[in-house]
Amino acid sequence: MAEITAKMVKDLREKTGAGMMDCKKALTETDGDMDAAVDWLRAKGFAKAAKKAGRTAADGLVGVAVEDKKGAVVEVNAETDFVARNDQFQNMVSEIAKLALKAEGDVDKLGAETFPGTDKPVTDYISEMIATIGENMRLRRTGYIEVSDGVVASYVHNAAAPGMGKIGVIVGLESTGDKDKLQALGKQLAMHIAATSPLAVDVDSLDPAVVDRERTILVEQARESGKPENIIEKMVEGRLNKYYQEVVLMKQALVTDPDNTVEAALKAAEEDIGAPVKVVGFERYGLGEGIETEEEDFAAEVAAAASGS
Repeated sequence: MAEITAKMVKDLREKTGAGMMDCKKALTETDGDMDAAVDWLRAKGFAKAAKKAGRTAADGLVGVAVEDKKGAVVEVNAETDFVARNDQFQNMVSEIAKLALKAEGDVDKLGAETFPGTDKPVTDYISEMIATIGENMRLRRTGYIEVSDGVVASYVHNAAAPGMGKIGVIVGLESTGDKDKLQALGKQLAMHIAATSPLAVDVDSLDPAVVDRERTILVEQARESGKPENIIEKMVEGRLNKYYQEVVLMKQALVTDPDNTVEAALKAAEEDIGAPVKVVGFERYGLGEGIETEEEDFAAEVAAAASGS
């Protein structure tokens, strides 16, 4: 049996919003497995699904670049928001985002690209910037979308400078229709994606493992009601459809028009655009998603310094 520490209970409570005793019981029941404990709490009705991919304390910038029928997004991390406002850092992120159009979603390939105006690969240039600015930095990830006939639209939220900010989205729309109107639709859709963080374009694109995990949780929740299996099956399907409405782009209610789904809004826009419209994919990067950071006890640090330890 794994030891259940106070920190584990605290971390689980912060992730789920459940009570301390419920969190302790969940960890005990799952032998200290944090993910399993989250599922246990949800199955018992003590917690809702966590929507965040992880703690988001890491800083830096997300940059986007769009050219012709392709677009790229990158995340370059730094330690503080102060560096994210630095002109040198912003210029670096802007150039890396442009280079990402060549890398086509391969972060290793992007790191090996020659940084403009130098004979150094991007990774070496970042190392030089670390020495110059005095903060740790890294090229974390990159995404890419290309369409054969249509547009790639982008949106940056909390922009620190043109093309970079805290959230960056690119979305690809295939259509033979009016490109200006298609671009306007793409921008609206990119803003929606920034706000709602969908997991996939449609149900078929969802990771089967994610669907299986959600179904398992919903079955456990439904069985808590004590109803017969045939009723439970119907309950699960209904709740799974509701889950799809939360995480699947085409089934989400449009942020700017909640009475319509994204799918319905796209269908309605086709007449004005003059041709069918298909969302081929999207990339949404939120700064620091999934990066765990150490919590520092500032008071203890000062006390240690004062005591000379």
